[in-house]
Amino acid sequence: MEGSKGGGGTGGDGPGRDARPGAEGRGSFSSGRFLARAAFLTALLTAAGALLGLVRDQAIAHLYGAGPDTDAFLVAWTVPEVAATLLIEDAMALILVPAFSLALARRATAPVLDPDPVRLLVRSTLPRLFLALSAGSALLVATAPWVVAVLAPGLPEPGLAVDCTRLTATCAFTFGMAGYCSAALRAHGSFTAPAMIYVAYNAGIITTMLLVRDRWGVRAAAAGVAIGGALMVLVQAPVLWRRLRARRPVDVTAAGQGPRDTGGGPPVALALLAPVIVFALSRQSQVLIERFLAAPLPPGAISHLNYAQKVAQIPMTLSMMLCTVTFPVVARAMAAGDTERARRRVERDLALAGIIVLVGAATVVACAPQIIEVLFQRGAFDPADTAATADVMRVYALGLLGHTLVGALVRCYFSAARPLWFPAFAMLTGLALTTGVGTLLVQVWGVLGIAAANALGITVTAALMLHRVGRHSVPVSLRFMTGGLVKLGAAAAAATGSGWLCGALVPSPVLGAMAACVVVSAVFLVIAHALRAPETDTILRFLTRPLTRKLAHAR
Repeated sequence: MEGSKGGGGTGGDGPGRDARPGAEGRGSFSSGRFLARAAFLTALLTAAGALLGLVRDQAIAHLYGAGPDTDAFLVAWTVPEVAATLLIEDAMALILVPAFSLALARRATAPVLDPDPVRLLVRSTLPRLFLALSAGSALLVATAPWVVAVLAPGLPEPGLAVDCTRLTATCAFTFGMAGYCSAALRAHGSFTAPAMIYVAYNAGIITTMLLVRDRWGVRAAAAGVAIGGALMVLVQAPVLWRRLRARRPVDVTAAGQGPRDTGGGPPVALALLAPVIVFALSRQSQVLIERFLAAPLPPGAISHLNYAQKVAQIPMTLSMMLCTVTFPVVARAMAAGDTERARRRVERDLALAGIIVLVGAATVVACAPQIIEVLFQRGAFDPADTAATADVMRVYALGLLGHTLVGALVRCYFSAARPLWFPAFAMLTGLALTTGVGTLLVQVWGVLGIAAANALGITVTAALMLHRVGRHSVPVSLRFMTGGLVKLGAAAAAATGSGWLCGALVPSPVLGAMAACVVVSAVFLVIAHALRAPETDTILRFLTRPLTRKLAHAR
């Protein structure tokens, strides 16, 4: 659920409207005003995509409930979830953004008569990628029965899961092409089209379900995933085409200097990419393990896990937006050797992200039944599904701080110049713990045991990464951060109890959830401030600034 989805470009493509050839990569691209506008549009479109994702989940719950049909679809949905991590959010961007950036730099200085480095890069990479992704998608379609058997042995409706998997297998192709377009556009300084992809994706799923649900059942949702993946490409391809067709800049200083190296981009070293790929795959494997362990449980178990996880992770997504925006600041400081500035930025980010996610986690635990009832209890999703999903969501919330810390800390590790394997090691350790503990607890607590194992595994991963970050990357003060997080955790525990009581006293689920949210936030900030937890003063100043300004004007 984490990833940067950008905002900006030319020709109606948001900030960075400087359409002059060669404008990308120059002053306008790196200016503070440009970055601020791009970050704002990124956050806005990311929020729109997340909102449509919530509507998508509500539609699935309303139309199909939580039973064997949705379990079959969610097993098939594993394919696009893994594909998004590798082909859009992590590996593809880390490979291609540097390559396109170097090609653009070469284009700016190469003689006009030389081959265009950007077009050379496209000609050398796009056909091969097209063939590889096509072959991978076809292989998934052909091996769908075996894929389902491995992912979810004992599933009540394996035939339905196979049909859905064959439909979602197209995402191996479309997500790869979408990731390629996103990387190329971001390197060109165009961010809005890449940020639109999840809006288009979720709109495609929702529309397809509404149009063909009666004829195709839950297969309509899988078809919507396939159509949404195609829309991801279509929303970016025209913008990228215009970028690639733009006339090359004329650099008079380069004229007549003879041929230069116009290679398409830097060589990709597996040693640099392998740690990132292993980390991303192992982190995504948590979902695979959960569905594997839940497959033999009564129908609806996988669905309850999915709905609970999607809602519980909203606070984590909000907290990670801050780290996504400030990641370039940390990377630049590390590249310049200014580790002190990087340390201060990282410590502030960890504290602020911790505040956001702990307030969200406290709210989730305090009023989980009200939240699930408001969001999902309609149509085929009955009160029993609400109670089961709420219980799972409360257990999931115990690991939200761990998820946020892992997402924030990994940016510190990968901002270093050399490849770092420790995040992958920590993630694999947590994954092994999740698997072992989940296998034991599922026999006793069922689906709650799976959620508890997830929370334990990711918390251990976060603890390992926090403990070693000062040695491997940014010299964060372990004592300072641990003490601050303990204070924030104590404030969250007290706020949870207050919110729980408030939600129980208000009979309306909507009003109860809203009142609990306000009470949790207020109690958390008061106690955290009293404990002198880090960055609470920053939050309080931000919240009270409008009132202070009004009082100053009144005087």
